[in-house]
Amino acid sequence: MTQLRIAILVGSLRRDSINRKIARSICALTHDRLDCFMVEIGDLPLFNQDAEQNPPEPYRRFRAEIAASDGVLFCTPEYNRGVPGGLKNAIDIGSRPYGESVWDKKPAAIISASPGAIGGFGANHQLRQACVFLNMPVMQQPEAYLGHVKDDSFDADGCLVDGPLRDVVMKLADAFADWVEIIDRSRRLLAEDAAHAALQAAE
Repeated sequence: MTQLRIAILVGSLRRDSINRKIARSICALTHDRLDCFMVEIGDLPLFNQDAEQNPPEPYRRFRAEIAASDGVLFCTPEYNRGVPGGLKNAIDIGSRPYGESVWDKKPAAIISASPGAIGGFGANHQLRQACVFLNMPVMQQPEAYLGHVKDDSFDADGCLVDGPLRDVVMKLADAFADWVEIIDRSRRLLAEDAAHAALQAAE
């Protein structure tokens, strides 16, 4: 089976962000099932509708990378009980112009991680609300609010060390791979059924 390409967006711009390290770990843990790649958002200018007719190169690059993916994984911290501004900006850029959203029908999952106890719950649910509006089928279970994540949760290469957190992330990664594959297979079967029905109607 051809590997499905998964775009990973990290809500934090910090080089050593724990969410970036979790994203890298997921890439490593799912390499046999998913072809994951990071989509950078730090170079995106603030969304401006005036730029839609002649979008800057970072807009075009970002939208092309999302459009080429089979699914999207968000890994984000929570800032002031909400989605980080850079990530919200990227979502807005991908959603425009009207009727040309690159998010439409992309299966998605959301992981929020924080050194705090509630694991970015507010950002996670705010992002889910946006994904519902953007027509992205979001994996509902298992939910992923990773709390008490510290720098010592990772090795020198930035990958998760063995332990309960790694086990949880592995479970999440496997579930997301299943989710994307189920949606992809279902859509192919529906397309085949529609084509078969059209042939029968033409006979």
